[in-house]
Amino acid sequence: MTQQAQAVIDGVDLDAVVAAVRSCPAIDDLSPGPWGGVVSYLPGRQLAGIRVASDHVLISVRGRWGVPVAEMARQVRTAVAGLVGPRRVDLEVADLADVPGDAPAGGPREEVRSWPTSSPGGRPGVSSSAPTTPTGAATPPPSPLASPPMTGAPPGSLLPGW
Repeated sequence: MTQQAQAVIDGVDLDAVVAAVRSCPAIDDLSPGPWGGVVSYLPGRQLAGIRVASDHVLISVRGRWGVPVAEMARQVRTAVAGLVGPRRVDLEVADLADVPGDAPAGGPREEVRSWPTSSPGGRPGVSSSAPTTPTGAATPPPSPLASPPMTGAPPGSLLPGW
């Protein structure tokens, strides 16, 4: 049986941090994030969901449905406080577990409202921005002082006496 290499980066024991995060009731597991960028690379393995920087530790998790994000952050920060030293702990909630099939997208209906218009006089369909100029009309013609195009004359023929 081979023993895994110790997972310490800049004095932070990553295995201990991962275990502490997984012990939080509001957290289902760690997650590499939506694009897989929250990963620590160790000899022979990777730890998804944690990345250590000089001034902070980023922890990406899959939280449990129904738990407020502030509560998730409180639990994680409390659990890892003694393990990360003076570094700030940033929490990224990349996903939610146990989402009920009838969960509304966008929140309860009474909270969904349309945005107020900022058009002149509050009338819908009226632009609130200044008139625009098409790009073609805003392009000035070439300057008459511009250099003439190259004609393909041999080098030196433009300099008399050479």
